[in-house]
Amino acid sequence: EIDIKYVPDSIDEKQYYQFTAIDCASRWRYLRIYDDLGNSEAIHFLRKLIRVAPFRIRAVKTDNGSCFTNRYTGYLKSADPLNPRLHSFDLLCQQLNILHYLIDPGKPAQNGKVERSHRTDQEMFYDRRRFKTIVELKRAIKQWNTAYNNLEHCALDGLTPNEALARVQNV
Repeated sequence: EIDIKYVPDSIDEKQYYQFTAIDCASRWRYLRIYDDLGNSEAIHFLRKLIRVAPFRIRAVKTDNGSCFTNRYTGYLKSADPLNPRLHSFDLLCQQLNILHYLIDPGKPAQNGKVERSHRTDQEMFYDRRRFKTIVELKRAIKQWNTAYNNLEHCALDGLTPNEALARVQNV
């Protein structure tokens, strides 16, 4: 699952965005901060995720945000609605042989693992800290992501995401 969370407080009067990817089986996740939430950031995030993920990514599930798809907005505006131009994120997924699933419009629970991880980010990271610079935020989010991947999860029977991932890879 991939989603975007607005960083709650602006830094130097600028809004930032946290892109999040979470593996549904192990709960391993990857976070990255961007200063925009456009197509190029979504593509950069997916490419970076593929490089750092300790497993092969076979599918992604996203909401219907315009940085991920035009299936609900752009198709009807296409010169040929029956043969619409594909979104650049969809094209990248096709090129990389990754299935791209979309949740139903207005049903964020279908992306529940990443939504729940965003709640944890809010409660355990953003509510407890304030950042003066983007460099400070980016450094802290890396540390928080490492810590998260080493936290025990009830859903994993007390294993950490890294332990759950190692167990699956050893099978």
